[in-house]
Amino acid sequence: MDPLYLIEQGKITRYFRATRKLNTPNLISHITQRAAGKDLLFLENSDYLFMIRLLKEVSQHYSLTIYAFSFMPNHTHLLFSPRKENLYDAMRDLFSRYAMRFNKKYERRGHLFGGPYRQALCFDDSYLLAASLYIHLNPVRAGIIADPRRYRWSSCRLYCDQEAPKSFVDPSLILSLLSESDGDSKKQYHLLLDKGSGFENAHVLEQEDAIERFRKKLASLFPSIFSQSDKTRNVATLADIDFLSLQELGQQIESVHTSKYARSPSTRKAKRYLIEQLIARGYKRHEIAEQLKVSPKTVYNILKSPL
Repeated sequence: MDPLYLIEQGKITRYFRATRKLNTPNLISHITQRAAGKDLLFLENSDYLFMIRLLKEVSQHYSLTIYAFSFMPNHTHLLFSPRKENLYDAMRDLFSRYAMRFNKKYERRGHLFGGPYRQALCFDDSYLLAASLYIHLNPVRAGIIADPRRYRWSSCRLYCDQEAPKSFVDPSLILSLLSESDGDSKKQYHLLLDKGSGFENAHVLEQEDAIERFRKKLASLFPSIFSQSDKTRNVATLADIDFLSLQELGQQIESVHTSKYARSPSTRKAKRYLIEQLIARGYKRHEIAEQLKVSPKTVYNILKSPL
């Protein structure tokens, strides 16, 4: 079934793909790309500077709204939405031009990147907030630096520095999830970074639900911030797609738990819908079984049985 149709019906709220990416205007994508094998993508400061300049050129040429980025020695993170149907062209231009310049500069041959870039779509506001924090904390997680604001090759300072200059990166959508006051929102973002830097986080290139787990940890420490962002629909409005918020998903799971008609067709249909939502968020079958308080075999049977 067409994944965009499932998204529009609210049946998918998380989408990870290395192939068959969605090229739809205004959908927010978290794009990750890594070097081939144990190679590095950046060897000198000038390499990072070239990539940042290239990202600015590509964002302007292809009308991309850049929300956040972090360039690590062997991989990259981008958080953006295309205003036109040109994501494929924009990413091909960005990565191919960088690879050509890198290979020429260092007199090397072969593929610089380890396969196609990966796309994770973001549809709810609290996940978007967590994704930006996760991206900015990458240098801390890698042991490169203790304070993410001091990492030169990310957009972190734009989110924390009160005197940050205007940039091709636009932090306003994400900061608006924290406070009506720009000054207060940057202080809150800084606080979230400080707390998040103490977490041991999985790598999103290795575990698809890494950001979802990170979001849950932050939400447990800052319930008011994340419960509020669960209710807002900024991302949904931007993408013109209606879907369940994380809060609504939790409420529906609880409703299934307390239903007196566990074996009824309507309850089974509700469970299948929730299973699809949880799969889309990156949960494994045994984790879904724990969420719904059923066996992994029951999860399998519900998915395979006709509605």
